[in-house]
Amino acid sequence: MGRMDGNDKPSFQVDKADNVATMLHDAEAGDMILVQGAEARRRLQALDAISLGHKVAIAEILEGDFIVKYGVRIGIATRSVKPGQWIHLHNCRSQVDERSGLFDKVTGAAEDTAYA
Repeated sequence: MGRMDGNDKPSFQVDKADNVATMLHDAEAGDMILVQGAEARRRLQALDAISLGHKVAIAEILEGDFIVKYGVRIGIATRSVKPGQWIHLHNCRSQVDERSGLFDKVTGAAEDTAYA
């Protein structure tokens, strides 16, 4: 998708089977993301704001598809996701923690638990 640019926001794909990459810098919607790592370097446009350390979809992921990172299934998409979209609690759930759908998408706090 065009030439690399010094303003690209870097991300890292751990395994070639991954359909997500981890952001190595904050990105705003519209920024170009440079995907590096397991596959050849490529670019995609951020469709959402994505914070450092969060996941970005690098392939189309349909509702019910597995979210794959480290070459391992880490979750399931609760809605379809396009490349460049933020992957987090609003569009995926854990296979391990059944309560993951009840976590606040920004803070990660459990919404079904009262904190003093």
